[in-house]
Amino acid sequence: MKISSSAFAAGARIPVEYTCDSSDRIPPLLFSDIPAGAQSLVLIMDDPDVPESVRPDRMWDHWICWNIPSATASIIEGQEPPGMIGKNSGGKPGYMGPCPPDREHRYFFKLYALDTMLDLDPVSATKQDVLGAMEGHILDHAELMGRYNRPQNQ
Repeated sequence: MKISSSAFAAGARIPVEYTCDSSDRIPPLLFSDIPAGAQSLVLIMDDPDVPESVRPDRMWDHWICWNIPSATASIIEGQEPPGMIGKNSGGKPGYMGPCPPDREHRYFFKLYALDTMLDLDPVSATKQDVLGAMEGHILDHAELMGRYNRPQNQ
């Protein structure tokens, strides 16, 4: 299984238009080699480089999506995928682009293929709820990492 973007290569800089320093648009994403038998996809974008003073666990959840149809081959730039959209660490549903407060951070787009749909409430479900519900149902997973540093941090 693979996840990629036409906007940036794996390990490369995420373009500014997908960040808080511009339009904060959802980047285009491509999914391939989804395993047979997958019933749904989960997409999580997070940042593990957050200063401990901002979040004690040093993790910021930027985007949590589940019950994406398994036939989904891409996410169109600027559009949420079909399925359920959970709250990010900012407390709002939907995509929250990179916005590091201190230095360059890594942003991980994690794609999971599941053998089930998840029965979770999008109003209250957290990333931890999604991860817990996925246990024992992951057929495959893939990851795309991009980097970003705000101009004032450089």
